[in-house]
Amino acid sequence: MKNHLLISIYLVLACCKPNNTSENTVQSVDQETIAQHIERLASDDFMGRMPFTVGEGKTTKYLKSEFEKLGLAPGNGDSYFQEVPMMEITGTPSEKMKISGPKGDIDFNYYDDFVATTLKPQEKVSLENSELVFAGYGIVAPEYGWNDYDGMDLKGKTAVVLVNDPGFESQDSTLFKGNAMTYYGRWTYKYEEAGRQGAAGIIIIHETAPASYGWNVVQSSWSGAQLSLESDTPVAEVQGWVTKAAADKLFEASKIENKNFHELAMNKNFKPIPMGLTVSMSVTNKIKRDVSKNVVALLEGTTRKDETIIYSAHWDHLGVGHPVDGDSIYNGAVDNASGTACLLAIAEAFKKGTQPERSIVFLAVTAEEQGLLGSAYYAEHPIYPPKKTVAAINMDAFSSPGPMKDLTITGYGQSEMDEYATEAAKKQGRYVIPDPEPEKGYFFRSDHFSFAKIGIPSLYAAGSYEDFDHGHEYVKKMNDEYRGKKYHQPQDEYDPETTELGGVQFDAQLMYLVGLKLANEDYFPKWYKSSEFRVAREKE
Repeated sequence: MKNHLLISIYLVLACCKPNNTSENTVQSVDQETIAQHIERLASDDFMGRMPFTVGEGKTTKYLKSEFEKLGLAPGNGDSYFQEVPMMEITGTPSEKMKISGPKGDIDFNYYDDFVATTLKPQEKVSLENSELVFAGYGIVAPEYGWNDYDGMDLKGKTAVVLVNDPGFESQDSTLFKGNAMTYYGRWTYKYEEAGRQGAAGIIIIHETAPASYGWNVVQSSWSGAQLSLESDTPVAEVQGWVTKAAADKLFEASKIENKNFHELAMNKNFKPIPMGLTVSMSVTNKIKRDVSKNVVALLEGTTRKDETIIYSAHWDHLGVGHPVDGDSIYNGAVDNASGTACLLAIAEAFKKGTQPERSIVFLAVTAEEQGLLGSAYYAEHPIYPPKKTVAAINMDAFSSPGPMKDLTITGYGQSEMDEYATEAAKKQGRYVIPDPEPEKGYFFRSDHFSFAKIGIPSLYAAGSYEDFDHGHEYVKKMNDEYRGKKYHQPQDEYDPETTELGGVQFDAQLMYLVGLKLANEDYFPKWYKSSEFRVAREKE
């Protein structure tokens, strides 16, 4: 009861206390508004909100309508939409991945042992007796003195690589960034680098701990339709994953004497190793080119209307896919009907209050689940000049079981946005911590990363560690259950009878407070000197 009383006091103060200027009053982000939007967006009627489907049409129409109801202006000239041209490839891999070598052939089974996709806009792509090469972590990082492809021509060959980077669980803080994943550890980077190396194929070895998700997530995410932006960037013919068990069989059949591939890959002097094996498989494709949509709304500022704060959330999820326990609709209630609902609720709060001095942009982006494509397109084709964009506040997968004592900042130590978040957290009686699981690479896994890459200081934070009432262990149990059973699964559904949204509202209120302060001052938050994104901001 004491904790609930304290929370109520903090919320009352948040709703009544004037901001840094007396004429700008703080509003309350409405929990019922959040609930209504989550329930609607995560309903079966929206069919999992997959781009290029009927679900996209319903979702983007709904968001436009809700922004209009709030009285927000179109955010892209006279339109609420930014068109995002993309390519959809629905690939059907061969049922078997055939591995050939001196000890005989091994057949891996699609879905159970491997998944495979392609970004090549061709009716069929194939690997025909492509030589397998173990390429460690598949990383070329001059700043770390690291090159896993050194001395090897990958043309016609298929690279086999580990997920994450060498710092993971190394107990060596000087190796890359220690246990904190760098972008080199992300699957997106590994696919990109294999393309740059001219590889015919790239196969990532899946392991749950370094990937931070189970094989079931790989199955659901890398099967069915795959989206990409149209690009001239070179890509491998086939991009795939194999299970750890399949990888063990590969190494057992290979000519590599040391079967401990982790030990081999951790060596800074590592050189790519031919495995003495070849791989054969194919992917038959249905190709579709179409236009998806980012949804953009604007609350124009009063005195500095050319300076903007962006609130972002991705509206998409995985659509209709492989059935799990008889359910094939991947509703994405937490990921990310929750963030999209908070985007609308925060917009509502701003409309209730005094018009801000700076402009506020509300941006619901497409195709985050396919590799941050909607935000990446915005970053390449910004509607509002990045130099005049004060900051970005991103909301993705709010799922706290109740109001949280902590505010966990993913990417803590990157910019002065930490200080804005800390100030807002104190008003709610909360403390701030860095991401306690930096090895999972969450900083590179949501749309704030696209804004950071073009120099816009970005905040990505939520309560995730300690509940006011239940403590840390209870929250950990809830988080583990979500990641293990619901993340990217049909089970990520909304039940109004059992879903606790007090913590979601608490986080949304904090995001609103941060934006409100930014919207009514003339300061531009800066990147810290140690941040790799500072250079992009300081470029003329």
